[in-house]
Amino acid sequence: MAATLRAMGHTALNPAENPAPPCGSWQAYMRQAITQLVQCQSIVLRPGWADSKGAGLEFDIAMRLGLTMHRFEDVVQKPETLFI
Repeated sequence: MAATLRAMGHTALNPAENPAPPCGSWQAYMRQAITQLVQCQSIVLRPGWADSKGAGLEFDIAMRLGLTMHRFEDVVQKPETLFI
């Protein structure tokens, strides 16, 4: 997904690409992801995101920050809907 967004000319911060934190805990991974999230103007939700505890937390934070939400399928079908 990140590669597709980058190929479309967008900057994509992907928590799955982060290096493993020294302790390797879920909480440490989430600290990295949240640090990235607060730098964003919008988020793109991949299919199945609601089944992920981490993605759910990121969604909640993004909502509270007033970030724009996009579904990945919509962005691919209609790229002009995403302005980052």
